[in-house]
Amino acid sequence: MVAMTTNSVVPLADAASYAAAVEEATRAAAAYYATGGSTLDDDAYDRLARGITAYEEQHPEEVLAGSPTGKVAGGAATGDVPHTVPMLSLDNVFSEEQFVTWTASVERRIGRPVAAWSVEPKLDGLAVAARYHEGRLDRLITRGDGTAGEDVSHAIGAVLGLPERLGTPVTLEVRGEILMTDEQFDAANATRTAHGAAPFANPRNGAAGTLRAKDRPYRVEMTFFAYGALALPGSGALTDTLGELPHSEVLRYVAGLGVRTAADTEVAPRTAGTVEEVLAGVEDIAGRRAALPFGIDGIVIKADPAADRRDAGSGTRAPRWAIAYKLPAVEKVTRLIGVEWNVGRTGIIAPRAVLEPVEIDGSTVGYATLHNPADITRRDLRLGDQVMVYKAGDIIPRVQAPVAHLRTGEERPIEFPRSCPRCGSEIDTSEQRWRCTQGRDCRLVASVSYAAGRDQLDIEGLGATRVVQLVDAGLVTDFADLFTLERERLLGLERMGETSTDNLLAAIETARTRPLSRVFCALGVRGTGRSMSRRIARHFATMDRIVAADAEELQQVDGIGKEKAAAVVAELAELAPLIAKLVAAGVGMTEPGVTPPPAPGTVAEEAADADGGTDGGSGLPLHAMKVVVTGAMTGPLEKLSRNETNELIERAGGTSSSSVSTRTSLLVAGEKAGSKRAKAEALGIRIVSPDEFAEMVAPFLD
Repeated sequence: MVAMTTNSVVPLADAASYAAAVEEATRAAAAYYATGGSTLDDDAYDRLARGITAYEEQHPEEVLAGSPTGKVAGGAATGDVPHTVPMLSLDNVFSEEQFVTWTASVERRIGRPVAAWSVEPKLDGLAVAARYHEGRLDRLITRGDGTAGEDVSHAIGAVLGLPERLGTPVTLEVRGEILMTDEQFDAANATRTAHGAAPFANPRNGAAGTLRAKDRPYRVEMTFFAYGALALPGSGALTDTLGELPHSEVLRYVAGLGVRTAADTEVAPRTAGTVEEVLAGVEDIAGRRAALPFGIDGIVIKADPAADRRDAGSGTRAPRWAIAYKLPAVEKVTRLIGVEWNVGRTGIIAPRAVLEPVEIDGSTVGYATLHNPADITRRDLRLGDQVMVYKAGDIIPRVQAPVAHLRTGEERPIEFPRSCPRCGSEIDTSEQRWRCTQGRDCRLVASVSYAAGRDQLDIEGLGATRVVQLVDAGLVTDFADLFTLERERLLGLERMGETSTDNLLAAIETARTRPLSRVFCALGVRGTGRSMSRRIARHFATMDRIVAADAEELQQVDGIGKEKAAAVVAELAELAPLIAKLVAAGVGMTEPGVTPPPAPGTVAEEAADADGGTDGGSGLPLHAMKVVVTGAMTGPLEKLSRNETNELIERAGGTSSSSVSTRTSLLVAGEKAGSKRAKAEALGIRIVSPDEFAEMVAPFLD
């Protein structure tokens, strides 16, 4: 289960510290709900609010009137448009124990077990109510203080997922969250900085500020996700219908009208019959958080049946039938104290932020990625800035933007390198990602070591130390030279006896027979990795076809768009001499079990299109199947790395995936398969053991 922080509060020792905390929380909430520019990050505000609550529970006689406790939006938001039904906040839990206690309290209140629960992502944005009259969107209102909100109808037309006309001319109110996706956030900051405005610190603040902004000389997009709906006066029969539907059915009804819900995302709402199933859903959604294109800060659990919600009722601040299971914070504010410039194996010069260490999501973060110089300029980052740092799962932390309103005037510009930090050569600045003009030669050892790695050519005994030795001796100028090494010259090197020399040459000889997908991956083409290399190899079957392909042909490969295709074509042209050396050295340049695609415009191509593919894969055991592998593997699969298992799936005609969804064809469930097995069972997906799977793909096992 996902780790939670249950006791993270700001301790308040006396009445003075309590009063100061109330003032700080009120000021931060007011800034957030006014402009999106809070002085505290989300985690810091939550810890402060929990400290205030704890102090008030111990000293009820000292509670201040301005305290945010028990108030929607902390009492900071206001509005003059009354809500037809109060638009409340949610109470929070932070652990399994707290959640189990809460469910028991709900069931005691209604006098029976809850028949079903809805489990859905807690989207990290701003709650709004969208009012439709006869199918036309005519008003957009913020939550405000829960009883009345602010009219932000001027934003209509700038919010994706919230159509101005529904598919059916009904009168109702759709409630949901407006947020910025990662892509929209980057685009918004690019637009803002181009107009001389400070960048948003994070997507949540960007959505809050943008939703309220009027009369800007530019417009940025946001996205809406519905989480509920209710009937309005004039709704007719819809009033009774919506009031009696399960919550999950309400979401399906809204989606059918053309309003976006989270149903088509990797964290789609799901129903659960037991607390155990709810917790499995919480773990599943939390596990996908890092890969989502938008922010979530928890999981919302709601009683699904209308009768259960009605009998549980609501308090003044929150409903008693819904709770937010909060996740650990993945973003914090800290200071940018320096920038380091590192050179990658292909010569890319990448900036890295040096930060005042800060704890995020259970680990201490002292460095974060800055992508490229253009990104630094666009975000207007300066040394000494307070910056918002984001981290999720195993993803490298990244700096999102400076918190511009916290600047003191002492911040300094970041200096960009004028020559390669590693070798002193000139820098090619023609693209957003700067590159040393020496390219791979600048990081020859890293480039050769990468090519020899386990997931590429897998040359056992050729570690970085040995590569350095070969480079220093002038025996290797690129990894193709590995295949022309001579025994006598290797024996002349220090610590290279007959046994180690023969073992290395044998490993290199084995590497000569690797499939095309491995060889292509060893080239280190920018924008491609192990999975993409396999897709390219399976599509084209031979290296000469890959090299001869133009950008349009490359776009036929799943996952390659127009921009990436052009970049791959350009890089392959640059790598032509290296590829020619590999061919001359007898390195394998074909993908086993794959039929080359027919020439464009031929009868064979038309037949292949009609058959649904060009690789002859219809006879393969996993043809057109999406396969997920989870848990500890046994038997023939036990010694395979996860990448080797994925490679096996694709050789057998399937597509590997890391998550279970309605599109999954097969789940290979090893020991301790966990929530993925539970979800596959719920969806009726075929499940096999590692041994059963090994039998299915036996011809493709080495």
